[in-house]
Amino acid sequence: MAVQCAADTDVASQDRFDHFWNQRGEWVEEPNVRRGGESGVQRVRNNDGQLFYAKRQTGHVYRSWLHPFGRPTVLRERDALIGLSLVGVGVPEIVFCGAQRDPVHKWRALLVTKALDGFEEIEHWYEGGGRERHGEAVHDCVLKELADNLVRMHKARWQHSCLYMKHVFVRVTGEGEAAKVDIALIDLEKGRQRLTARRAASHDLKQLRRHSSFSTTDWQKLVYLYETAFGSAIKGL
Repeated sequence: MAVQCAADTDVASQDRFDHFWNQRGEWVEEPNVRRGGESGVQRVRNNDGQLFYAKRQTGHVYRSWLHPFGRPTVLRERDALIGLSLVGVGVPEIVFCGAQRDPVHKWRALLVTKALDGFEEIEHWYEGGGRERHGEAVHDCVLKELADNLVRMHKARWQHSCLYMKHVFVRVTGEGEAAKVDIALIDLEKGRQRLTARRAASHDLKQLRRHSSFSTTDWQKLVYLYETAFGSAIKGL
């Protein structure tokens, strides 16, 4: 059985799966063993030199009441990427997503996304002097853009579920008042929809606070911007 999500193409789904599966590049996330299998991420380039990221999995599944026998986590990530893109949250663009069982009935799964051109991890942006280089007015825009993306995600009841600083990417183009800020979220294989927006918000924001290096002042500003856009306070922040 094969499941795929990709742009329209004349190439058959199975051929596309084999094409991307057989591509190799440098590991940016070495394969780790968990969830009954392996999962890792490689950086690959196509014939035109375009940079992609390929999450490659074997037997790496999650189980739920809908999928008691297991489902590859990249399919859950695909669902989250599509859902968040529809509500205007910055996420990587899907090139191909496929999953199939091999002859011994073990899942092979693959998620290929375009590189986030011009983006960098927000921690690296801070460490590289991005805040000092662009100034406080632009930094305020970074916090606002992050808050707005999180609000759009949570109002659609999507929960990232693994919201660490390393999963937040930022791109600043231009200078001064002409600067434009973009935010993107990555690594959504644990993403899911909650019953309410508030539950999704509470989980993700508390998790981000635990796994971030924001100063107290910056965190309070981020929370203020978030709650203003969300329309109400989130308890416990």
